[in-house]
Amino acid sequence: MFDIGLNLTSPQFAQDRDEVVARAFAAGVNGLLLTGTNLHESEQAHQLAQRYDRCWSTAGVHPHDSSQWTAESADRLRALAASPEVVAIGECGLDFNRNFSTPAEQEHAFSAQLALAAELGMPVFMHCRDAHERFLALLEPWLDKLPGAVLHCFTGTRQEAADCLARGLYLGITGWVCDERRGLELRELLPVIPADRLLIETDAPYLLPRDLSPKPASRRNEPAYLGHILERVAHWRTEDAQWLAAQTDDNVRRLFGVEF
Repeated sequence: MFDIGLNLTSPQFAQDRDEVVARAFAAGVNGLLLTGTNLHESEQAHQLAQRYDRCWSTAGVHPHDSSQWTAESADRLRALAASPEVVAIGECGLDFNRNFSTPAEQEHAFSAQLALAAELGMPVFMHCRDAHERFLALLEPWLDKLPGAVLHCFTGTRQEAADCLARGLYLGITGWVCDERRGLELRELLPVIPADRLLIETDAPYLLPRDLSPKPASRRNEPAYLGHILERVAHWRTEDAQWLAAQTDDNVRRLFGVEF
């Protein structure tokens, strides 16, 4: 049971990172992928991946931070990617919901990171919100040059899932699916995701599963709750949770080339 999306660099974990990681492994999590969302946090995530066993990291610039992208950004990510702990380029992509960076800045940074991943022969760890058509248009020319790609924290429609799956993407599912208000459409499309294209994640400290009981007083999500997400996903897919855990672990090994 591998958590492919953990924001361990978040200030919310500043006081107890060691305990958070220890609780995750005690709860049956067997590996963690620490998300890099800008140059500084990618470097931090790499340092944390070196610090803990069975942890790896991504290196990239999130669409929110795309306005910070410069020619030097690719060089810094390339240097990070040379480390064995760094197994994917990202988090990269498009977010036309918040537009903290302009669409043009986002598209430039996303395309540059796709080119870098292709150059390095690395998979991409991607984000897409309210930008599906443009996201696919930018991604498609690179797909045959990339060893793999995951759209993390997928919350799209059935058609968007079908579009991504038709292009060979993996889909990352979070505790969003446990939300009885916002997650019902995602819950209903879970069975259409082939088992060999499914990954699970917490996106901690965000997206605490709403049906978790008892809820932590802090309302902070953490990787120790990955088992709850896995169990609910398996339930809605009518699959055995242990079987699904093994399948998603195999997907992690195939996509990211890690052993755990």
